[in-house]
Amino acid sequence: MVTNIAQGVQAFTSNAFLVPGDRTVLVDTGANFDAVGKLRERVDALDAVVLTHTHQDHIDNLPAITDAFDVETWGYDVDQPAVDAAIADEETVTLGDDKYVALHTPGHKNDHLCFYSAAGSQLFAGDLVFQNGAFGRTDLPEGDRELLVESIDRVLDRVDNSLSELHVGHGPSITNEPYSQIERSGRMARER
Repeated sequence: MVTNIAQGVQAFTSNAFLVPGDRTVLVDTGANFDAVGKLRERVDALDAVVLTHTHQDHIDNLPAITDAFDVETWGYDVDQPAVDAAIADEETVTLGDDKYVALHTPGHKNDHLCFYSAAGSQLFAGDLVFQNGAFGRTDLPEGDRELLVESIDRVLDRVDNSLSELHVGHGPSITNEPYSQIERSGRMARER
C-alpha cells in the first residue's frame, strides 16, 4: 500500500510516497522534515529513490535518505546533481510490486516525469496536476504553460477511466474519479 510519509507535516514540503514491495522505493523525498525517521518507522531498507522532478521541495531530504539507506536516485536528467541513474521516456520501472511506464511530462520543469501502472491502476503525477483542477506552476524557471497542457493531454491519452489512484506532489491523493480530475486540470490549464 502506498504511504505518503510527508502526511501531516506542517513545513513546506512535497509529498513523499513510500511504495513497498519487491522493489521498495520512495517517490520524491520531500523537504523540511525527518524523512529518515518516518521511513525507519515503516521499512528497514529502500531499493531506490525515484524522482518526479528536481525542485527543492521534492529533493531536499535526499542527502539524508541516500546516506541512511545507501540507495541510488533515479530521475529523468542525470545532469541534475540529485540524479544518479536515468529513467528514459517510456521506460518501464518497477515501483513496489507493479510495473510503471515513465512519461516525460515537461511544462512545470524540464525533467518532470509521471509514472503510470495500468495493471496497478495508479499514476504518480508529481506536480503536473492536483486536486480540483489545479495544475503545476509555470511561472518558475523552465515553466511553460503550452508544454504543460501538452503533457496533461499526453497523460490523458495514456490513462483511462479505470484509473483508481492519482498520487500528486502536493495535497491529498485522489481516489474518487481521478481521471476526471486530470481532465479538469487540463481544462483549467487551457483557460488560465
